[in-house]
Amino acid sequence: MSLNKVLALIGFAYKSRKMVSGEGITLENIKKNKVKLVFLANDASENTKKRIKDKCDYRNITVSEELDRTQIGNAIGKDERVVIGITDDGFSKSILKLLGGKAYAKNQSI
Repeated sequence: MSLNKVLALIGFAYKSRKMVSGEGITLENIKKNKVKLVFLANDASENTKKRIKDKCDYRNITVSEELDRTQIGNAIGKDERVVIGITDDGFSKSILKLLGGKAYAKNQSI
């Protein structure tokens, strides 16, 4: 996995307005089936992890826990972010390809 490429694609998605950031907004977009891929900080609280993973599992959305909150925030030029959602199919497929595909057990990080 090329972490720098993943971070660059997240930055491009942010600049293209093809992503949402923050727990509340991301959860709203997950419920509306607008999110294709979720990045959940590996240092997020257990309650947040459970809430996000349960919503994503129910809607069959891939969750990645490869990054911590500082890396996610730096990728989009903001302070720390716990969760972001990629809303574009193209960006999500490209990022998934870099992360190693979608073959993983449910509720486990990529």
